[in-house]
Amino acid sequence: MSCNNILKAKGYRLTPQRRVILDILHHEDAHLTADALYEQVKDKVAGVDRSTVYRTLDLLESLGLVVKAEIHGAHVYHHSEEGHHHHLKCRACGKVVELPEEALEALEKSLLEKHGFAADLHHHVITGLCAECR
Repeated sequence: MSCNNILKAKGYRLTPQRRVILDILHHEDAHLTADALYEQVKDKVAGVDRSTVYRTLDLLESLGLVVKAEIHGAHVYHHSEEGHHHHLKCRACGKVVELPEEALEALEKSLLEKHGFAADLHHHVITGLCAECR
């Protein structure tokens, strides 16, 4: 289902601000903070302010169109079409490595089988020490 259809199904419109934010996230190779998004959006949509970007990100996240994670002490966002994945973050040097979704499938299955708990393991940051810092 397209972003526009998802928004319409939930009673929302695809406003210029929402379209630009989704487009930026869809085409960006890196995860972006809300402030970094704002810097790009303000150049494309006249009169947009930071609070609009923050509110839009909250809405898009609640609708499953955007995924949020905390990396380097800041929330970062990516388009949900990028897929679910995780990050390994070294607490010593700060290096971040992307981890595929399948890496936590065994944990997800175990939680369901042993505890009857259906965990939402879609985008997590796992801290520890990388090979260079151990």
